[in-house]
Amino acid sequence: MMGFRTVSLVAAFAILGIPKSCYQTTKLVQKTMAPDIYHSTSVDQIEKDTSARDASIKTLNASVLITASQGGGKTGKVVTYTSFRGYIFVRKPNDLRVILQLPVLGSRALDMVSDGKMFTLVHATAGHGDAWMHGSNTVTTPSKNGLENLRPGVFFDSLLVPGVAADEFVSLNESTRIVPLPDKKRVSMEEPDYDLTISKVKSGNVLRTVRVLHISRVDMLPFQQDIYDEQGRVVTSATYEKYKTFNNVQFPSVITMQRPLDQYSLKVEITKMTINGELEDDQFELKPPPTVTVQELK
Repeated sequence: MMGFRTVSLVAAFAILGIPKSCYQTTKLVQKTMAPDIYHSTSVDQIEKDTSARDASIKTLNASVLITASQGGGKTGKVVTYTSFRGYIFVRKPNDLRVILQLPVLGSRALDMVSDGKMFTLVHATAGHGDAWMHGSNTVTTPSKNGLENLRPGVFFDSLLVPGVAADEFVSLNESTRIVPLPDKKRVSMEEPDYDLTISKVKSGNVLRTVRVLHISRVDMLPFQQDIYDEQGRVVTSATYEKYKTFNNVQFPSVITMQRPLDQYSLKVEITKMTINGELEDDQFELKPPPTVTVQELK
């Protein structure tokens, strides 16, 4: 019946001599094309590749440019701050250090060290010397200012894509994403992807999503990682772009860490990096002078 109605309508236009264009509108949309080559694999293989990529990285020593932005729908505006040059050191399993330098002057703007549980931070203040802070990596008393909730774990969790642990479960879905083509204004790539969901047992037979790893089926590399909290909310969404080879390891040179609940983001552009180089213990030490007052953060 539906097919008959459609044919009859078209026939009516023809009999009445009314151009169909009088009763229709045309809207130009972005044209999409499929990649020439993409891969197919199993959930077991993706789990194995993810864990192997994680195991291949022991340390990171990176020169970076970090740009922070704050705001969003809650405030109705986004403020982007001046970019800072600096360094990031990572040593598994838990050591992290982030050093940022003041623009032009090159002196220390921020220095943060963490052992995975506790952290120490010092930052420059206008005309008041350095301010020292110490506290747990876990925020127990959130601040209304999202950037004040920044903890070392945001860097550690976003820079590295952990492998699948023995107590975690995985499932795999297929999806697609639209990727703009720089050399073509009105054509985008409709890229097939894999979504690897990593879960843990919450209670009984109930699973809790821990992470979702989005993997391109063109190069089989992660382009996004979403990290969830106990309530099932995305607390960190990290995107990975412009992979380069550092010491025979493929690693993204642009990483954007978005914190939707805190309404801020950090863009890390890696200008130089050594993977699996030797890092000394004193590179992860930051001791305040005995004369300063250290603020305890909760």
